[in-house]
Amino acid sequence: MAETVPGLLREIATVGTDPTRGGYSRPVWSDAELTLREWFVDHAGRRGLDVETDRNGIIWAWWNPTGAPLVDGVVTGSHLDSVPGGGAFDGPLGVASALAAVDRLRARGVRPSRPLGLAVFPEEEGSRFGIACLGSRLLAGSIAPERAAALTDPDGVSFAEAAARHGLDPHHIGPDRQVLDRIGVFLELHVEQGRGLIDLGRPVAIGTSILGHGRWRLTVTGEGNHAGTTLMTDRHDPMVAAGAIITAVRDVAAAVPDARATVGRVAPVPGGTNVIASTVHIWLDVRHPSDAVTADVVRTIHERAQDIAAAEGCAVDLVEESLSPTAHFDAALRDRLSGVLPDAPLLATGAGHDAGVLSTHLPTGMLFVRNPTGVSHAPGEHVEDVDADAGADALADALRDLLGDPA
Repeated sequence: MAETVPGLLREIATVGTDPTRGGYSRPVWSDAELTLREWFVDHAGRRGLDVETDRNGIIWAWWNPTGAPLVDGVVTGSHLDSVPGGGAFDGPLGVASALAAVDRLRARGVRPSRPLGLAVFPEEEGSRFGIACLGSRLLAGSIAPERAAALTDPDGVSFAEAAARHGLDPHHIGPDRQVLDRIGVFLELHVEQGRGLIDLGRPVAIGTSILGHGRWRLTVTGEGNHAGTTLMTDRHDPMVAAGAIITAVRDVAAAVPDARATVGRVAPVPGGTNVIASTVHIWLDVRHPSDAVTADVVRTIHERAQDIAAAEGCAVDLVEESLSPTAHFDAALRDRLSGVLPDAPLLATGAGHDAGVLSTHLPTGMLFVRNPTGVSHAPGEHVEDVDADAGADALADALRDLLGDPA
């Protein structure tokens, strides 16, 4: 049963389509994401893999024909959740490629003496509870369990409540040394989220690093009032301040080489058409190769925001929601991958991944597959069928080497 990556992805092509935004909306534990989890478990079962879900909601499927202890395994995988209106490949490509890589290894007669694991991490995008890579952060102890449990989605449902609804004990989420010890090395395949491979003319690249990045929430507070009875001169409108702050975010980042700053979400309160808002929440994403520069950019944005808010008779507060320092993938693993895949160029990325979170605890690496549009987190994201299968071939070659089975 050797399946192609495009064939696997076609099986889930209708799951979670978003008729309003276009693309796919698959937040963690939504009907769509649960369907995808069931799809993965079914495929893992067909391949005779041992499947379990850990206390943080991560699905593990193990190929361990010798019955070796589940320690120091070779693990690959990705995620199945998406951003709102995201593309078809961000996450599922890595999961489908992991399944296809197992098929390829079996077809080559590989019988691993070291456990090979496939992992599906929940809430990688942070599109429901606001913190990216939440499953891997909990596993690695990069977020306090109490903080994670208290996170709420846009409907006010806490992570603890949602976890309990889906079979997890919210009192037991958090660092799991036993599970971490099962991973000797983690290799994540992902669609490239930029133009690097287009410009290099190659189908697959080896990851070198992830830009440091974080998410902050700016809360602009003014005076709620009636849209028809309040004179323009009497207003303290946080929406006006918010608009100017968004422009300032762009201007501040544009003045710093290699900086990226984005406002992708704005929420006015109470949000009525004929109401002057009392509060506006602005979510800010900032990234730069230097963590110190990231901090400087955020500090400058906050200072500009305070001046803008004050000019409108408003106030602004800044709260850090998540922060990931620049992650450099394991150099020895990178060099080993280059030896197995000599035609694959080295490529850094500006996008966060579970492999980056785990990199401070164990050797991790990444493979990127060409995206001919260069667009990601949007419906225009794409991978050609031939490149998808080239990625699975590369992943199988790398896993075979890591498992110690000579080509």
